[in-house]
Amino acid sequence: MKELIDKLYSETALTRAEYIKLIKEHSEDDAQYLFSLSVKRREEYYGKDVYVRGLIEFTNYCKNDCYYCGIRRSNKNTERYRLTKDDIMSCCEQGYDLGFRTFVLQGGEDPYFTDERICDIVSAIKTNYPDCAVTLSIGEKEHDSYKAYFDAGADRYLLRHETADNSHYSRLHPADMSPRHRKQCLYDLKSIGYQVGCGFMVGSPFQTAENLADDMLFIKELSPQMVGIGPFISQHDTPFSEMASGTMEQTLFMLGLIRLTIPNVLLPSTTALGTIHPLGREKGILAGANVIMPNLSPVSVRKKYLLYDNKICTGDEAAECKKCLQMRMKSIGYNVVTSRGDCKPK
Repeated sequence: MKELIDKLYSETALTRAEYIKLIKEHSEDDAQYLFSLSVKRREEYYGKDVYVRGLIEFTNYCKNDCYYCGIRRSNKNTERYRLTKDDIMSCCEQGYDLGFRTFVLQGGEDPYFTDERICDIVSAIKTNYPDCAVTLSIGEKEHDSYKAYFDAGADRYLLRHETADNSHYSRLHPADMSPRHRKQCLYDLKSIGYQVGCGFMVGSPFQTAENLADDMLFIKELSPQMVGIGPFISQHDTPFSEMASGTMEQTLFMLGLIRLTIPNVLLPSTTALGTIHPLGREKGILAGANVIMPNLSPVSVRKKYLLYDNKICTGDEAAECKKCLQMRMKSIGYNVVTSRGDCKPK
C-alpha cells in the first residue's frame, strides 16, 4: 500500500482500481503512513494554521426529502425556523467581534429565501464587513441564481455532491433529485468564479469502496478549492434511522487521501467527526484537515438544525465554542487563525 501512497504524494494520479485497493485493503500502519504525508503536504501550504469559519444555520426549512437528513420536508417532528436578516447580521456582528473573517450561511433549500432576499443579505454582509468572505451553502440553484449571488458579493459556495455514482445517489435521494443536475451546479459555480466546495458522507447507506473511489476521481476532475466530508450519522426521524454510522477511521483515511489528491485544498475537520469521537476534530487535523467551523447561530435555534443525531455544541455560545477550539488545537500544536483563509495557489 505504501507504494500507492507514495505515488499519490508524488502527485501522480491514481487509477480507480488503485483507489479501490487503498480504500479496501489498507492497514492501520498504512493509515499512519498516509497521515504522516498528508500532514507534511498540508503544512507545505498552510503551516500550523487552522482556519475558522463562522457557521450561521439560518433556516431549517427544506423542499427536498433526502432520506438521510433530519430537516427533510417529510419530517413532521422538526420545529422549523427562519432567521431574519437582522438576526443574521447580529450573528455576523458577534462573529466579527470575535475575530471571524469568513461567514458561512447554511440552510435547507427554502423557497422563502428568494434570490432577491439572498442577494440582499449577502450584499449587507459585504457592505458592513468588506474584509470578510461570504460562503453560501444553500443547495441546488440555476446558473443565473448563482451568478446573482456572486455579483452581490458571495465568494465561496459549498455543495456536497454526496456521491459520484448515479445508482448510489438514487438510493439516498427521491426520484425528483438528479445527480446530473447536482454535478452541473458545481461546474456552473466554478465557471462563474466561486471558490467551490464539494463533498460526501463517509459510510453512507449502501456505500462501497468503489463508490468512494469514484468520489475521489470526481474530486480530482472537478479540482475544487474545498472538500467537506464527514461520517454518516443517522437521524431518528428519517428512513435511515437504523442504519449504522460511518466510522472515524474510514473518515480520517479519506481526509488523508483527499489532501494528497488536491494538496492545496481547504479541508474541514467537521462537527460530525467531533460527534462520533470526543477527539474527532483534533484527529481530523492530524490527518490533513485545516479548517474548523464553529457555530455562530443563536443558541435558541441550534437544537432545531439537526441533520443527524447527537450533534455537539448545540448549547455553546459562540465565544465559548471558539475558545474551546483554540485550546483543542493548541493541545495538538496548531494555531487557530481568523483571517479569510483563502485557498493557497498550487
